Amino acid sequence: MMKKYILGGILYLIGACVVAQTQSVKGPDGLLEVQIKMDGGKVWYGIAYEGAVFLEPSPLGLKTSIGNFSDSLTYVAHSNRSIDEHYEMDRGKVSHIHYQANELTCQFINTKGDTLNTIFRVSNHDVAFSYKVMTAGEATNLLVTGEATGFDLPDDAKTYLSPQALPMTGWMNTKPSYEEEYTFDEPLGTASKYGVGYTFPALFKIGDKGWALISETGVDSKYVGARLGEGSPTGLYPLEFPQAGENNSIGGTFAAMALPAQTPWRTITVGKNLKPIVESTVAFDVVKPLYEASQSYEMGRSTWSWIVWQDQSINYDDQIKFIDLAAAMDFEFVLIDNYWDNNIGRARMEDLVKYASSKGVGVLLWYNSNGWWNNAPQGPQDCMNSAPARKNEMEWLQSIGVKGLKVDFFGGDKQETMKLYEDILSDANDYGLVITFHGCTLPRGWERMYPNFVTSEAVLASENLIFNQYHTDKQAYNATVLPFIRNAVGAMDFAPVFFNKRLAKDPKNQGNHRKTTDAFEVATSVLYFSPVQHFGITPNNLFEQPAYVLDFMREVPTTWDETVLISGAIGQHVVMARRKGENWYIVAVNGEKTEKDIMVELPMLADQEVNFLFDKEDRTAGLKEMTINKNGKVKLKLLPEGGAVIYPK
Repeated sequence: MMKKYILGGILYLIGACVVAQTQSVKGPDGLLEVQIKMDGGKVWYGIAYEGAVFLEPSPLGLKTSIGNFSDSLTYVAHSNRSIDEHYEMDRGKVSHIHYQANELTCQFINTKGDTLNTIFRVSNHDVAFSYKVMTAGEATNLLVTGEATGFDLPDDAKTYLSPQALPMTGWMNTKPSYEEEYTFDEPLGTASKYGVGYTFPALFKIGDKGWALISETGVDSKYVGARLGEGSPTGLYPLEFPQAGENNSIGGTFAAMALPAQTPWRTITVGKNLKPIVESTVAFDVVKPLYEASQSYEMGRSTWSWIVWQDQSINYDDQIKFIDLAAAMDFEFVLIDNYWDNNIGRARMEDLVKYASSKGVGVLLWYNSNGWWNNAPQGPQDCMNSAPARKNEMEWLQSIGVKGLKVDFFGGDKQETMKLYEDILSDANDYGLVITFHGCTLPRGWERMYPNFVTSEAVLASENLIFNQYHTDKQAYNATVLPFIRNAVGAMDFAPVFFNKRLAKDPKNQGNHRKTTDAFEVATSVLYFSPVQHFGITPNNLFEQPAYVLDFMREVPTTWDETVLISGAIGQHVVMARRKGENWYIVAVNGEKTEKDIMVELPMLADQEVNFLFDKEDRTAGLKEMTINKNGKVKLKLLPEGGAVIYPK
């Protein structure tokens, strides 16, 4: 059993051996520290925040075709530098980022004289690390067959994790697709549901010291997407590569890279509370854009018939209704889902796009990614999985004025699949198309890397509210989980905001029963971040909701200049503030089935007059004007599974 260590004055032993080399690096404010130590030819790292251990000494290293970089290593040298960068995000939860960090690079050689650099960047709440390999021989490439990388959590940590699914399972063999439920406050080492570990991001509560969110970023066509393996009883979670059966066994489980080779970044965000995790930008801080945008891309809001009306709505007449709904709501887009190629046809689709354009609405079209890696029958198929077909299709889409695509059913994290994501994005940029992915992996820094990437599902999303009453019953609870884990690291296409009491085309006689209040639903338009929001509203809502609710939905932004967590507890409630320009939008949701009063501090609104959307006793949304007092304190009353919205007058 691995012994426990201390970082910077806390007991920190590596067996009974003499430590050969120790290096450390702190964040700019000096509170977050990483230490790198060697013992017996192996390299370890640990993390402390304000002297408290957040990650015990954890293994580093790679296993490659040119040599082993996980043991028998020799320390050579180290270097330090400071990073002070500004960059802009046009599709982010924050628009201007000032990234400050201190970097430590440690150089090691293996028995063949090949070099492994471990690169650590430490900001005030974030740690990011990557490996860089260089060879002393003549090799020009290498295979990374695995990593020694691990994350050893303190013994008193509890887990909030989403299990990795087995390959070729689920509906029509489309998993894994990052659509599993999260654990809640489980002990370390609890076996995952399917026995193959957990997806990123992974949240841990570190006793009474705080929280840690582990993830990765910068994964592109040159590597695989990784996950956490099964945790040991003492809290060591190894980094694992994809399962062999993913993507219908197409492609290897390794990464093939040219030399010198640098891996993606693994990230650990820590804090005494959840605020640094929600507000972190580390997923974007350590990556760079991979190509220039071919044009200025528009983000915004979209209607989507399929989410409530389902497959039977994919016909010409119903799509006219949802185009008209988008126009009536001043939405930028309509999303037309699967089977349009058969149910509407390409010729009539051209007519639909023209009609939508005449209404000032852009069209987004659904595609099946599939060539041969699952049994999902929806079309169009075989248009996105090869370069000639993809380019021919995108040329046609551009010619008729389509604005973007939603591509579905990927099912794996192999390099082969990561390359397909990148190829779709890169080709789409050439034709002026934005891309949303569904049935897919976690976006790993892609909002900054790919200028036409919009959002990804990679979550147990709102379609499940329609499929199963169990998920509808847990809708409010899940809204107090996702902002702290999945949505903290990247855009999440959950598809929020439902006003129908029952979720079906005929809400009076069929469909699952919605349990949330109307104000809760409005709040999710801000709570969940996605640069394009595919909302669950339907044409009948135009005549059922008060004008002030519809007016809010007509104006709510989908990209933000600033994001601030005001208050929150997993499973209980969230109060989130987001700013667009000079305007602040404050939303609150109650994840529990009991009424609660929450006192919040909103200094950004002190002494200002605002609109307040609240829960009425009949669970509809009421509106009143109010003035925030000079100390910025506001008491919010939330009904069971209710919500509230504070927004500009």
